[in-house]
Amino acid sequence: MQEISSSSQRSFWSKPEGKTGMLFGAAILAALGYGAFVALPVIATITWNLVSIAVALSVLAVIAFVAFNPKTRNLLWYMYKTVMRKITGLFIQIDPIGVIESYVSDLRGNLKKMGKQLHTLRGQMRKLKTEIDKNTDQVKKNMALASKAKEKGKDNIMVLKARKAGRLKESNLKLGDLYKKMEVMYRVLSKMYENSEILLEDIQDEVSVRKRERDAIRASHSAMRSARNIIAGDKDRREMFDRAMESIADDIGAKVGEMERFMEISEGFMDSIDLQNGVFEEEGLAMLEKWEKEGASFLLGDEKEKIISDAENESVVLDLDAPVQTGDKQKRAASGGGTGYSDLFDF
Repeated sequence: MQEISSSSQRSFWSKPEGKTGMLFGAAILAALGYGAFVALPVIATITWNLVSIAVALSVLAVIAFVAFNPKTRNLLWYMYKTVMRKITGLFIQIDPIGVIESYVSDLRGNLKKMGKQLHTLRGQMRKLKTEIDKNTDQVKKNMALASKAKEKGKDNIMVLKARKAGRLKESNLKLGDLYKKMEVMYRVLSKMYENSEILLEDIQDEVSVRKRERDAIRASHSAMRSARNIIAGDKDRREMFDRAMESIADDIGAKVGEMERFMEISEGFMDSIDLQNGVFEEEGLAMLEKWEKEGASFLLGDEKEKIISDAENESVVLDLDAPVQTGDKQKRAASGGGTGYSDLFDF
């Protein structure tokens, strides 16, 4: 058999059936292309839905990770609070040390105002005491005159002098009650003045120390280090420090607020007093009595009840000539006193 050479062999596409195959192949490709064009929106929709599902699953996975991972959750919460703090700080003072320094300024001004109030109240009390003593002497004189008139049978004069003595006694009862209220006010203002002087000096020292401590913490604890501490589950010293200072600011704010409130009460009460006629407005007295019945005082602490009790105890005499006590910080420190804020920084 004669061997067929490889050069004489033809490919499929060069044969007649190959031509037919090309024609049908082109038709098939055209049909597929047309079909793909027609189905393209459906394919695109399916592809987009698959992508959306993948994205949604990824988001859900991230949310689940954050929800069930306390370290990541704490980090995100810390970052959120930091951003909100910075934004708020653009409009109002929220730095706890800055807030405390503002309170210190208010406290210093209140001390000057309280000193003037004490001076005015002392003068009013001296006038009232003089009026009470004068009425007491007049009662004795009128009672003596009434007794003499009775001996001489002058009944009209006796009745006149007895009635006058009775009116003076009644006036003294009112003036005596007023004096007791003024004594409560004086004792409270004096003690507040003393405690506020101590508080002012202690707070100034506290702020000075805490400023240096905060600078040291900020220098050694960057934002990245704080984030790493939170991720590791450790306490962030910067945040703990700010919390402690916020607690101090709240405490000082409450004390300054109470101080200012009582000064308003005392000022309104004194403005309503008319010593010449022995009258005063009931509203000022009601405000003072309401304060007396309230709970513990921020500035006076347990001393509040003793001050009120001493004012009502006739055996405990108030010396108006005695100078107002000033805060003795060294004595207070020796007795274990002070602001008591150190425990807040045990972290």
